Amino acid sequence: MNYRHAYHAGNFADVVKHVVLTRIVDYLKRKDKAFRVVDTHAGRGLYDLASAEAQKTGEWRDGIGRVLESTFRPEAAALLAPYLAAVRAANPDGGVMHYPGSPWIVRHLLRRQDRLTAIEMHPEDAAALSRLFTGDIQTRVIELDGWLALGAHLPPKEKRGLVLVDPPYEAAGEFERLVEGLQKAHRRWPGGIYALWYPIKDRRAVNAFRAALAETGIPRVVDIRFEIRPASADQRLDGSGMVVVNPPFSLKAELDVLLPALSRVLSEAAGGSYRVVEIAGERPAES
Repeated sequence: MNYRHAYHAGNFADVVKHVVLTRIVDYLKRKDKAFRVVDTHAGRGLYDLASAEAQKTGEWRDGIGRVLESTFRPEAAALLAPYLAAVRAANPDGGVMHYPGSPWIVRHLLRRQDRLTAIEMHPEDAAALSRLFTGDIQTRVIELDGWLALGAHLPPKEKRGLVLVDPPYEAAGEFERLVEGLQKAHRRWPGGIYALWYPIKDRRAVNAFRAALAETGIPRVVDIRFEIRPASADQRLDGSGMVVVNPPFSLKAELDVLLPALSRVLSEAAGGSYRVVEIAGERPAES
């Protein structure tokens, strides 16, 4: 699968991913103590929705476009507010000409004491990311293979925070690398929050990935599954998932509000579905 993000920026999968991301960051901000977000596959940081790539697919119109045109009930609207504020901040002239990537959204949410490490391997995207955060002392941009960051940059000195792993799925074996990378990172920093994004397209690969996660023995793992239509006959992006390790205690209740609201707006007709599945619970106490 090739998931070049310029073609898909702002689509339904981005919306769900970034809403979950903002809820986790919001939780981390409940304590005064500083935290760090490590974004291992950060991309360009900001995407022009008037670009040839974005216009070719127009996927943002059925993603962030629908969300901005919709009205949500008060409880869902309150939970969506940090995400939508970030999107609007990326479009100071109104409308939606740009869509912010995960590093931009995270940086928008950080307090003075918090930090962002944004890692990107592709030279052109890494250069664009560096320009975006020029002079920003709270953000460190590194041109590096994001998979290596799961060893070299953990644990952060703050000892609190989130690792977002959102690879492009351009190469074979990305699901296997995701499991291996999580195991390596979790050994180095078992107390960190990890959020792993994945596409729901190749159903066999997705099922194998979920089974492999369950076999790692890592405790406290939930799988957030969001699909806009039933499984397609051919391999289409029918949905996306977000695996969260050490999820905030508040996340499940928030998703019980958010996922139905987002499904109503983003799904095709009545074909959408969503679930939050516990892959692994608390590790039993040693006797």
